[in-house]
Amino acid sequence: MLRERVSDDVYIFTSEVYAQVTAGAVIGPEGAVLIDTLAFPTETLEIRDFLENRVGTKVRYVIQTHYHADHTNGTCFFPGAEVVGHQLCREKLNTAGRAGLKKAKEQSPELAELEVVLPSILLTTGSLQLHLGKKTLQLFATPGHSADSLSVLLKEDRILFAGDMMMPLPYIVDGDIDDMVRSLQAIPAMGLENVVQGHGEVVLRGEIDDAVRSNLKYLDSLRKKVEAVAKRKKPRAAAREITLESCGKSRIPLNGLVSQLHVANCLALYDRLADSR
Repeated sequence: MLRERVSDDVYIFTSEVYAQVTAGAVIGPEGAVLIDTLAFPTETLEIRDFLENRVGTKVRYVIQTHYHADHTNGTCFFPGAEVVGHQLCREKLNTAGRAGLKKAKEQSPELAELEVVLPSILLTTGSLQLHLGKKTLQLFATPGHSADSLSVLLKEDRILFAGDMMMPLPYIVDGDIDDMVRSLQAIPAMGLENVVQGHGEVVLRGEIDDAVRSNLKYLDSLRKKVEAVAKRKKPRAAAREITLESCGKSRIPLNGLVSQLHVANCLALYDRLADSR
């Protein structure tokens, strides 16, 4: 696991085991807020050890940016913390989350001790604020990657923990392309210092607008190319042939995983267009 300090009392943890997934911690005088956990117990336990034994604080809140296992699996390692998430996140975890973890345990013995923990402090509409000493964390819905996705703005530091709404490549298989576009379009006006992506490197102030434009350009190209395939009544396999480069993105980020994500985006969008006809 990689650890990076991005501001006073703000740390980012990046997995070296699974897809460069990230978690963040904001340290206050009465405890810490942990924004997401990592996919495998060993790395989340490293986070806990660092916070408790190096920083000298306990986790007071765990925020779940969305229900996907790579961001929520480790919540159970913080039994004294209050868990915060979207109402839809609670519903998804209680159904798909439980089923997915059961299946994962059968395949991966190292996950045996994991348990699903549902959020009890819920965002339903508008925004929700948590106060940690002099720091304010504002939670608001940013769907697109999934219907339950939320982001967390650390207001004093102008840091946005975007969850998987912001990644080196937008991933919409479990979400909606129009929602993703709207969520991304809101970022530039926030006046941010950093954007913490759900996977990959932290995006710095001078890079944010370009990163957002790149993702929006990709989604626009993706939509046009998949629509052209569907309009010509080509088979589903033709959508698989749309290259990542033709949509304006490189294969390099996330150690090449973006290529798989792109193919999944193409097929999912093709299926939705086919279902709507």
